[in-house]
Amino acid sequence: MTTDQEMSMSVTETGATIWLTGLPSAGKTTIAYELAGRLRTEGHKVEVLDGDEIREFLSAGLGFSREDRHTNVARIGFVAELLAANGVKVLVPVIAPFADSREAVRKRHAAESTTYLEVHVATPVEVCSVRDVKGLYAKQAAGEISGLTGVDDPYEAPESPDLRIESHQQTVQESAAALHALLTERGLA
Repeated sequence: MTTDQEMSMSVTETGATIWLTGLPSAGKTTIAYELAGRLRTEGHKVEVLDGDEIREFLSAGLGFSREDRHTNVARIGFVAELLAANGVKVLVPVIAPFADSREAVRKRHAAESTTYLEVHVATPVEVCSVRDVKGLYAKQAAGEISGLTGVDDPYEAPESPDLRIESHQQTVQESAAALHALLTERGLA
């Protein structure tokens, strides 16, 4: 059997974009990497589009104005859809603070018939500020930075996400398991 024949006989994996939105230090990235490991162990093709890495490599030069944030989300959404359309489970732990930006990404996926799931990692700002993984809340409180999402810049929480994770009330493993259960329910895991 030739390589082409083998490839045509292989099972085509269904890709999807799973967008984890929430405040800084909500647990989005930690949950995404926990789930990615589990999905890889099960044999899925998985990519994590980490917001910090994207800002460094794909969206370098963008600031944090509403327009720049929208552009950043649109770029990430484009890359995610492209990967998902090619059979990859794409985990996107990116704040994406504005509902219209997230909706534009959802519509792009729908136009291409690519699965898009929105997950709200709904950790209260009080918990996030204690976690303060990157020291952003401390810098904002000290007046060193402004425009921190959820503090002095808006965050529009999803009204009806596909899943809401209360990460402050469960472990990372439990949060990833809840998301895995959603993927299983939707025929994606």
